Amino acid sequence: MIGKKNIVFGFFYLVLTAALGPVMVDMYKDYGAASGEKQTAVSRIQLLKQNDFEEDLEPLNGEQIAKANVDTILSLNKLMHIESSIDRIKGGAHAHGNLESLLNIVTGLVIGFLAVAVWLKQLISWLFIIGTIMHSGMLYLSTVFELTWANTLLETGIGPIFILAGLLVAGIAAAIGFKEPATSIS
Repeated sequence: MIGKKNIVFGFFYLVLTAALGPVMVDMYKDYGAASGEKQTAVSRIQLLKQNDFEEDLEPLNGEQIAKANVDTILSLNKLMHIESSIDRIKGGAHAHGNLESLLNIVTGLVIGFLAVAVWLKQLISWLFIIGTIMHSGMLYLSTVFELTWANTLLETGIGPIFILAGLLVAGIAAAIGFKEPATSIS
């Protein structure tokens, strides 16, 4: 069965991309700690401003005020970095990878019901696999492993083009060669 490779690929790839869920949960632990640091730093700056930059009834000098500002800015930056890392994984490799995994599984099943030439089934099959690797696979490599060369491949747009071509060819193949289910004789 030609679609078998899409089904097998889809399930294994789904494990790989779904595994990013626990990775993000772990990142949220760091987010919680950074959020506490940020809140402490921002509260201190707000309190200093309310007290005309006095702390414990002593006026602060410029260096002390600058240090409080720097601490606040650094804590905000740390929080935003963690949040953007989570968002890049969540909106990229995790979401697209899960979707494209399921798309490969469904494609593999549908190919089994098509009464079209073998080369057409192979074309559909490979368009989805290559499209998935070139799209969410490159998202995975660029966000999880921070491989910058993967961004170059992403920018070509070849992955989504292959997936869209696969959808188009599969739609045409289904229109001309979808097998009717066998009827039982009573």
